Amino acid sequence: MADVAAAAHVSTAAVSRVVNGVAGVSPETREHVRRVIDELGYRPDPAARALACGHGSVVELVVIDDAVTFGNSPYYGRVTAGILRELAGGDAQLRVHVVEKPDAAALLAKIADTVSVGVVLINVAPAMAAEFYARCDRVVSMGPCAPGVPFVDADNAEGAYAAVVHLRETGRRRIAALHGQEGNPCADARREGYRRAIRDLGLPEVSLIGKLRRAAGYELTVRLLAQEPDVDALFVGNDLMATGAMQALADAGRRVPQDVAVVGFDDSVIAGCMTPPLSSVHQPVEAMAAAATRALVEEQVTPHWRCVFPAVLQVRRSSAGPGQPDGSTGGGAVISPGSRADTAVADRRRR
Repeated sequence: MADVAAAAHVSTAAVSRVVNGVAGVSPETREHVRRVIDELGYRPDPAARALACGHGSVVELVVIDDAVTFGNSPYYGRVTAGILRELAGGDAQLRVHVVEKPDAAALLAKIADTVSVGVVLINVAPAMAAEFYARCDRVVSMGPCAPGVPFVDADNAEGAYAAVVHLRETGRRRIAALHGQEGNPCADARREGYRRAIRDLGLPEVSLIGKLRRAAGYELTVRLLAQEPDVDALFVGNDLMATGAMQALADAGRRVPQDVAVVGFDDSVIAGCMTPPLSSVHQPVEAMAAAATRALVEEQVTPHWRCVFPAVLQVRRSSAGPGQPDGSTGGGAVISPGSRADTAVADRRRR
């Protein structure tokens, strides 16, 4: 608004009257200011205007990633939906920032000085998150990031554990894993759950690491089949990566699940759209994002605050054994962490 006032050689109060349709400005001045607004491309920011008037509040969602990935990932859409669901009917608004790593520090510094309700963080590195939290304690991270920083999460390790045990119970003996990148807290926890299950079941560990992307799932599966042609099951770090893995299996002439069973992680909308439908560990992303938002709005966030949701395996045809029910047509066969997993390990120990 100050830029418009300077270019039009009028006061900011005059610009405000024009923008808000308030009397007190001559028709000539009003038309002149409107022309300058059009020339500059000025658009009022509803959230900023509400804050300036003292009757609004904003939840900031900060995602460190590139814009293309943000648009393609079901996870980000589910986070946004969960926040908006929690804010519905209230005065607070959502403002989304998608920023790549080189520009993240400057953005976070700016937000720390202007925050109102609070901030939800995604993919923020531990050191950066800790520095931000030292300046602004109204923050919740989607997934653990730095010691003391409040977070919401799913029980990734137990979900991965249940997935591996399920694959073993359907007769699979060479269970490989495609993990997400190291340093990603969710991917690290899922890798830990896979390794613990493999050890408990007395199976060899076969795994590769890459980004949680469709292309990585394809490339890693091609490499895996070349190195380990006798693999008969895959646990994949997320559903998006699993779609690439299943395409690579199809291109190699491997049938799912007859030759290779596949289980993903997230239970996003794409899981049920695959052919065959993809078994996947469900994490309630919308509920997690809503819980983070509710804690900020209700000022419940304290140091070391955390909220961890269970991660439950949803079995569909990509991994269902002969005669085993699956959830591909609704309802669903679910396996909770700590149920069949404990039984399988106990059976092995008795043997």
